[in-house]
Amino acid sequence: MISEQPSVSTEELRARTGWTIKPEGACKGDICVPLDADTLQDGRVDLGSFAERLRMPLLHDEQHELWALGPESLGGRALTTAAAPELVLPDLDGTPFALSTLRGQKVVLTAWASW
Repeated sequence: MISEQPSVSTEELRARTGWTIKPEGACKGDICVPLDADTLQDGRVDLGSFAERLRMPLLHDEQHELWALGPESLGGRALTTAAAPELVLPDLDGTPFALSTLRGQKVVLTAWASW
């Protein structure tokens, strides 16, 4: 979900993610996750608190003032951050190249496997 603010109305959250805010917490289907008291304020859901409780990544693009939430990972199988681990691979000449030297720049990684 992309948002222009770090909080959204409960209706917008439901419409865009399927999560409904109920007295027992955030619910989707048969699953309900209790929320912290500071998650819901004046009918708006704080995306930071919501993301932390549901183990979802929340990214902020300062340049464009956008917030990106998701994907959900209740099963623990999705990434919880957009930070890439340190990766050092040889370039075409065999010289080690560290991905971290590109920090602050947008990078696209492409992987291929023969199997």
